[in-house]
Amino acid sequence: MLRMLQGDVGAGKTVVALWAMLTAFESGAQAALLAPTEVLARQHYASIGSLLAPLGIEVGLLLGQGRNTITNDSGDGHRPRSRKNTLAALADGQLGLVVGTHALLSDSVIFHDLGLAVVDEQHRFGVCQRILLGQKGAKVDVIVMTATPIPRSLAMTAYGELDHSRLDEKPDG
Repeated sequence: MLRMLQGDVGAGKTVVALWAMLTAFESGAQAALLAPTEVLARQHYASIGSLLAPLGIEVGLLLGQGRNTITNDSGDGHRPRSRKNTLAALADGQLGLVVGTHALLSDSVIFHDLGLAVVDEQHRFGVCQRILLGQKGAKVDVIVMTATPIPRSLAMTAYGELDHSRLDEKPDG
């Protein structure tokens, strides 16, 4: 799959992406969500982590060198693994889900079996960066999310291999 998920802020793109990530996880593969900023990566980590904590599913956080700390307790007392432990857990398959920044693209990040790559705010990454995460596994499905697709992405949905799904209304509440 190579799909662009488009929708306004609050339309539910992250929930749809999480559903896809859980589907990959349940099938035994790993899933990664790439965010353009540390602030957004931390927000995704906190919200996804709190949704999955009751299920006993751990979510990893991978930021730049030495940045894998949470300074404000999210209320559940959950703290991310150290960078070293996160890298080891991804490589040996102990960690099935991870949220991160550009750090996910570095050569030191090795996945045991990456099955799904999700790129949030895809317009904030270069073409090569968006592709690089998908190349960290064999036959990786890729979802790119955006509220404001760039013309190149729209052209790829019309003439290329990029499928397009649009959330055109916000959920109630």
